Amino acid sequence: MTSQRRLTTQGAERKQQLLDCAAALFAERGFADTRVIDIVAAAGVAKGLFYWYFENKDAVFVELITSTRQKLRLAQRGSIDRGLDPLTQLRQGSEASVRFMAGHAHLFALLQVDGPDQRIDELLREGTQVHATDTATLIQRGIAAGLVRDEDPMLLAYGVIGSVTWFCRFHRTGRIDLSPDELATFVGRYVVRSVAADGVDEAATEPSGAAATAAALGC
Repeated sequence: MTSQRRLTTQGAERKQQLLDCAAALFAERGFADTRVIDIVAAAGVAKGLFYWYFENKDAVFVELITSTRQKLRLAQRGSIDRGLDPLTQLRQGSEASVRFMAGHAHLFALLQVDGPDQRIDELLREGTQVHATDTATLIQRGIAAGLVRDEDPMLLAYGVIGSVTWFCRFHRTGRIDLSPDELATFVGRYVVRSVAADGVDEAATEPSGAAATAAALGC
């Protein structure tokens, strides 16, 4: 198993090349209609090299989903300013999610294709639940601070994730004609308006609105 091997820099690049080619083919053709021979042909490598890194085609699909989720979480965490309030952080995380999904559209198109079996659905649900739990924790902090309306944090978290996911899907399929940055700004505002407590000014969650947030909190 490659997870137990220490890859050289060249080996890691070869493996990533195979993953990238597989992702493009899965998104274009679907999982069932993509063969290992198609992946190695697109990557320009020998078939034996594929099996050095992956047990089978299913393993490629699973790793693509896992790595995409990990990269998304890193993008979300990297965008959040820990020194700001929870509602601003929620906006920042939502905007980062939109930008990441738009920048990796082919990978998220991949998540919509039919995978090898029910393991894929379970993996996707698991990833979504981790995201929802993290979001609900942030929302709970927002409720305690009086910035987020006092409702079930998990339900609000599902609403946030659903909004981000569907706006990105409509953007990816051409039903929304905005740049990624424009869409990110819109979705960030939409999320804030959806969960903010009564009387909380949306402008308080702008990067320049830290002072306004403090005023809203009575600080």
